Amino acid sequence: MTPVTGLYVPGNRPDRFDKAVATGADLVTLDLEDAVPPKDKASARASVAAWLSATRAACLLQVRVNDGDADDLAALRGLTGFEVRLPKVATPAQVDRVAAALPGVPVTALIETAFGVEHAAELAAHPAVTSVGLGESDLASDLGTRSDAVLDHARIRLLYAARSAGLPAPMLSAYPAIKDLAGLRADTERGRALGWFGRVAIHPSQLPVIDEVFAPSEQDHRWAEEVLAATGNGGVTTLANGEMADPAMTGRAKAILARARRSG
Repeated sequence: MTPVTGLYVPGNRPDRFDKAVATGADLVTLDLEDAVPPKDKASARASVAAWLSATRAACLLQVRVNDGDADDLAALRGLTGFEVRLPKVATPAQVDRVAAALPGVPVTALIETAFGVEHAAELAAHPAVTSVGLGESDLASDLGTRSDAVLDHARIRLLYAARSAGLPAPMLSAYPAIKDLAGLRADTERGRALGWFGRVAIHPSQLPVIDEVFAPSEQDHRWAEEVLAATGNGGVTTLANGEMADPAMTGRAKAILARARRSG
């Protein structure tokens, strides 16, 4: 099932790995990149590899490597049960290196520059890429602005790139203000309205907010059930509220009911 909540945990804090899984996040990302200072890279690499080799978590596991770091990829070689979260992706060659070092390991391509956004469709179409994401903080630094309009443009470009490549809608990137849960909710709702699905977090306190935003409302649930009932025999029909319904709407309806089952 497509993850709704994700949680980053620093790779140099192995004492937090099991705790991160225990939060109930759908996705846990062990971070070897920004969260780890240079002096701790080697020990973090060893801790992540050791934990992955001994763990079979129920959630999806990813490792965010450092782009172009052969030592990160070498430490993961031969391990199973994880995906690679590759930062700063701008060219297919960056994904090629991961695919060559770790054959068959799925890659989430994080796009964090204007160049990457402009080439998002090509990156999403890479055979090793199973999802894409946006590194909004790095992108804002590259562009010199964190304007909602600018970020919305990038989110929309990535949504089209992902869906045109047959990939799921991207998860929103981490909201940096940990204590601003109202701001997290507002921005997550904005992302949901733009078609994105799910969000990664940098603190467990953010997870319930993300879960709530993406849980279907009762109105969504009723709409989805009515659409599936009304379009079961094909053709075009009209719902009780007067809205036209046809088979093109069934995909969205099924996704809503799947999310409703997940959230109980």
